[in-house]
Amino acid sequence: MNPTWVMSYPTGYETGTYLALDMGGTNLRVCQITLTEQKSEFDIIQSKYRMPEELKTGDADELWEYIADCLMQFIETHHGEASKQKLPLGFTFSYPATQNYIDEGILQRWTKGFDIAGVEGRNVVPMFENALAQRGVPIKLTALINDTTGTLIASAYTDTKMKIGCIFGTGCNAAYIEDCGSIPKLAHLNLPPDTPMAINCEWGAFDNEHKVLPRTPYDVIIDKDSPRPGQQAFEKMIAGLYLGEIFRLVMVDLHDKPETHMFTGQDISKLRKAYSLDSSFLSAIEEDPFENLSETADLFQTKLDINPSGAELELIRRAAELIGTRAARLSACGVAAISKKKGYKSCHVGADGSVFNKYPHFKARGAQALREILDWPEKTDPNEEDPIEILAAEDGSGVGAALIAALTLERVKKGNMHGILHPENFK
Repeated sequence: MNPTWVMSYPTGYETGTYLALDMGGTNLRVCQITLTEQKSEFDIIQSKYRMPEELKTGDADELWEYIADCLMQFIETHHGEASKQKLPLGFTFSYPATQNYIDEGILQRWTKGFDIAGVEGRNVVPMFENALAQRGVPIKLTALINDTTGTLIASAYTDTKMKIGCIFGTGCNAAYIEDCGSIPKLAHLNLPPDTPMAINCEWGAFDNEHKVLPRTPYDVIIDKDSPRPGQQAFEKMIAGLYLGEIFRLVMVDLHDKPETHMFTGQDISKLRKAYSLDSSFLSAIEEDPFENLSETADLFQTKLDINPSGAELELIRRAAELIGTRAARLSACGVAAISKKKGYKSCHVGADGSVFNKYPHFKARGAQALREILDWPEKTDPNEEDPIEILAAEDGSGVGAALIAALTLERVKKGNMHGILHPENFK
């Protein structure tokens, strides 16, 4: 769990214009966010730039130069060439990195198809700032953030009941606000114990020792065959990247056991291809509205050249339901754990990510699991709100990054320099 040096919730009265840069796997998104005089309101202008595939495995300097060019293009489009004032930027760097300081991010490893030599184990900030300086981009990097922390802060800006931010997408993670007195790794700084600090849980790595979570043989295979066995144990059971693969392994296993008679006499060579099914395949199975599951049959025919029988279709549907339900219920365990640790009896949780937003029944299953774990009484009125409710989050990597830049500048102005690695950048 990483301290983020985000040391307050937003009040809703933050103002100013900030840039946000979100470096995703496919796109680079640049936003200009204006926090208005109206409480909890903002205006946003954004542009997307395609991340060329060759840059993902090329030279580090070329990557940073390309990003600097995109930022320059954005500024020239929206500010004209006259912009000489340096604009504050929040940079969302959503790759596993140790963000021990507001302006330091030691990349632990590339994910999302990136594999650029000479960056892992190094601080990405000087490389990025060097490219900005060489290109003459009028930007001041104010905060390096993780998308999960951004989700928490952006959601809290528009909703004062928001206490936890989560991502349930290709990966999974959560963030919440802790008191510095409860953070042993910061004890040496002697911060006032009631000082708030946002924590990036990195909970995808929960139970890497495999001592707590009940794993199936399919979970064991996914871990063993992954690029980094023994890491991200929790994530491998609930994140969108793995749900389709768990399902595929179940289907192959059932076919290969002669006593099961699954897809007997059919060619399942397409089904044998690792990671050939993604979570949208499972979503489609769970969304099939027909009693005879004809859409699922069509899906297997067109994608896999397999013609399932009626009984096989029912088993396929049940397997998809079990995998989807387990993901939702384990996700709820994480939310419940933070709620219990902090003693939250009621709050809102801001969640983002493709699984949360698009996977059928994910929200309802998660809500039911929370009810069971936290032992709430059954509802008398179906419209009644749950004490702890998981809601769609605000844009964490855009608005959240801008807000964190604003909060950082605000606290520096008040003389709070904790976690600021280069104070000279803030003069």
